[in-house]
Amino acid sequence: MLYNIFFYTFAPQKCGQSDSQFNINVKLNKVTKSMLQEKAGEVAGKIWNALNETEGLTQKQIKKVTKLVDKDFFLGLGWLLREDKVAVSEVEGELFAKLK
Repeated sequence: MLYNIFFYTFAPQKCGQSDSQFNINVKLNKVTKSMLQEKAGEVAGKIWNALNETEGLTQKQIKKVTKLVDKDFFLGLGWLLREDKVAVSEVEGELFAKLK
């Protein structure tokens, strides 16, 4: 997996140079990738447990029960979707998920 990371320097103007930007490609190592997969699995488990006790919940309800932030919620939901464990739909403009 390849990521672009941007570093900005904000130094006094020298020789007419403006703020400079450095682009560095960083490759995630196996340990980091494994840690992300472990976190995704843990978060997916929290969401699955919340949904298991109901006929389905909205995004807000799941986040309230599991105490997840948006980033983690979507990480776990994506995991469950990829594993084909949940069905997702939009109900009255809000995301609704239930176990299959």
